[in-house]
Amino acid sequence: MIQDILLNPNVAYLLVVLAGLLVFLAILSPGTGLIEVAAVIVLGFAAYSIFNLPINYWALGLLVLGAVPFLLALRRTGRKVFLVISLVALVVGSMFLFDKPGWQPAVNPFLALAVSAFLVGFIWILATKALEAERARPVHDLEILVGEVGEAKTQIFDEGSVQVAGELWSARSKQSIPSGTKVRVIGREGFYLDVEAIDEQ
Repeated sequence: MIQDILLNPNVAYLLVVLAGLLVFLAILSPGTGLIEVAAVIVLGFAAYSIFNLPINYWALGLLVLGAVPFLLALRRTGRKVFLVISLVALVVGSMFLFDKPGWQPAVNPFLALAVSAFLVGFIWILATKALEAERARPVHDLEILVGEVGEAKTQIFDEGSVQVAGELWSARSKQSIPSGTKVRVIGREGFYLDVEAIDEQ
């Protein structure tokens, strides 16, 4: 019967993990519809299993605390030992999440290890990529154009256009610069580049 399947600790554990992953993916890419529907369905099955199986609250607490060393490993370069601590916490917490007489793991240890390793690896890759994107300079950061050489595409005085780094930009100069003149970017204000003519002699 389906109740017997849902009340199997291994199945319940997989449902809880799958539900968490689907919710995580739904948050990352909202509006798809399919992921949200799947998350609701799996959450329903997981909730049934959790409410009908005895929980070891110390193991649940260990699972939650396992996120702390993971975050430390993420924020501190070279501290991979925290990643190992996080993995151990996840494996032990997973094995004993559901109560079983005699201090025996209700969830198969090999299943707990495989799933925990997958989760740590998956979230680690996503988190490191997100941090790399956060730390990267914006593609349209005008500060990186200061010092670049370009060409005036129109006459520049109060306003004009220059081509710098393969793109057309609005530019200003304190002196009149004829069209076709080589220019150097000496500053910027907002989306305007301040330029000066380059003496080609």
